[in-house]
Amino acid sequence: MNAPDTSRYDTRLDIKFKPLERIDEKAFTDAVTHPWFNQTLCQVNESVVRVGVVQGEYHWHKHDKDDEFFYVVEGELQIDLRDRTITLGPRQGVVIPKGVEHRPRAPGRTVMLMVETRGIVPTGD
Repeated sequence: MNAPDTSRYDTRLDIKFKPLERIDEKAFTDAVTHPWFNQTLCQVNESVVRVGVVQGEYHWHKHDKDDEFFYVVEGELQIDLRDRTITLGPRQGVVIPKGVEHRPRAPGRTVMLMVETRGIVPTGD
């Protein structure tokens, strides 16, 4: 796989909220204006919860050592696999197993939560 151009993404891996701090996802995501924004919200044991506010197409990638969970809060997320596309609407989620090449796409503004290990590289291995 060729190295993707990641300059169009705003990916923030710092942990925004500490334990016992209330997370207001809607207030946080309503303020996002970037077309492909990703922020780590909090850490839970060895995993993190990230929020994505996305519109448009991400690049094809995979994670060799980590599964990835996507959960749509609002909007629609399409996850292309090499043999099919999984479409998620609000309150729907899916686990993409490690090693599976995928490409997330959002036809309109979409807010999603992702659960993954803290060490995962969001742009892929």
